Amino acid sequence: MSTAVATLNRLLAWKIRGIRWIEIIGVLLVAAMVFSVYLAKAAAARESARISDLERQISDNGQRVRLLRAEVARLEQPNRLEALSRGAGLGPVDVHRQATAENLPSLAPIPEPRPVVIAPTPPATADAPVGDPAPGDEP
Repeated sequence: MSTAVATLNRLLAWKIRGIRWIEIIGVLLVAAMVFSVYLAKAAAARESARISDLERQISDNGQRVRLLRAEVARLEQPNRLEALSRGAGLGPVDVHRQATAENLPSLAPIPEPRPVVIAPTPPATADAPVGDPAPGDEP
């Protein structure tokens, strides 16, 4: 075991230009940790910006929903709909014009099918050529 301890002491005492190599490795590890923290903070800042953008979009969409609900409420006002229907010539159904369930088949009769008309073809005459003559059949 004393050989392993002696080898470890010699390895830790090894110097490069007056600086022990273990100190160089430590400085490199600290630099790597600083760089990784920088990258993590940059990624967190990007995500924070994305989250704030999404929250702004949610707020805008909520405002649009409130405006659309107000528009629907305005359009569905009974007085407005009544004025529009009277302007279009519509009105309430007369009590005497209401149908019962038994009268429905007589109110909507089944339409009769239309007859199919086939156009007659003109008769062929003896003077008219039936088709184009073949290239070698000329008189």
